[in-house]
Amino acid sequence: MNVVTLFSGCGGLDLSFHQLGFNILWANDFDTKACETYALNIGEHVVCDDITKVDVSTIPDADLVLGGFPCQDFSMIWKREGLETERGNLYKNFVNVVAAKQPKMFIAENVKGLLTANKGKAIETIINDFSDTGEHGYDVKPHLVNFAKYGAPQLRERVLLIGVRKDFNKNFVMPSPTHTPETYVSSGEALKGVEDVPYNNEHQNIQPRTIEKLKLIPEGGNFSDIPKDNEHYVKGMISHVYRRLHRDKPSTTIIAAGGGGTWGYHYSEPRPLTNRERARLFGYPDDFKFIGTITEVRRQIGNSVPPQGMYPIAKEVKEFLASL
Repeated sequence: MNVVTLFSGCGGLDLSFHQLGFNILWANDFDTKACETYALNIGEHVVCDDITKVDVSTIPDADLVLGGFPCQDFSMIWKREGLETERGNLYKNFVNVVAAKQPKMFIAENVKGLLTANKGKAIETIINDFSDTGEHGYDVKPHLVNFAKYGAPQLRERVLLIGVRKDFNKNFVMPSPTHTPETYVSSGEALKGVEDVPYNNEHQNIQPRTIEKLKLIPEGGNFSDIPKDNEHYVKGMISHVYRRLHRDKPSTTIIAAGGGGTWGYHYSEPRPLTNRERARLFGYPDDFKFIGTITEVRRQIGNSVPPQGMYPIAKEVKEFLASL
């Protein structure tokens, strides 16, 4: 089964399909370091270029098109201008590739905020554009997925827009969750032995005042646990600020960027997570090496799909495509 991927990043979405034996012919991203990471771990087929400048005729035909078009403009954390921005309209390049290649199926990943961006008009417009594209058009359904339900040690909710070409007259059904809240993979379990992994395990410098702040925050807590009359009190806007893991629970969402205490913090040590710890919380294998500075690698991981959580879905996709 041949695959083309867009907005591929470091390969988090692609990795499960690669592990399951899909033939990924072509991938694309414009982030140089993410492309280097992708090439090292998945394959040299990644093309590092701006998708708006890529000639669609140079992209191979495929049975499946995958991709996570840029999500910042749909995010519930940052500003949500959605389709009113140039970045928000990059999904149209995904539509253009689907229209030209007419794959049997496509999967487009985005943030939960896509469902309510532009007062619900964004998701409606995007689904309509995909539905009407190409000779046959696509039956498109949005699926809100909590990847912890599929084995990732992280409460990460994302939307998967899954389209199947209308002429097949078949519906894709999401696999049943493999985990429940009682059996979610915990942060403590995910980080066992992580200190022994030689790649991407560097500790970043941390200010003494930050250490003192973290000492005031219990496992699973955040900035709001610091007493308001304490000299280390901070006024945070989002729950990610100085959020510490809880060893008996999955991580909350790991984000890609931001200062002001948004790095994600260890449950027992007063310090930010290493990138290898972040990678463990996404379910990347330990031999998956990321290329770049600590900040660049943090961004690659935080922008990606948890491979561990995507694997059961990719397996179901393989069986579905084989039935067409």
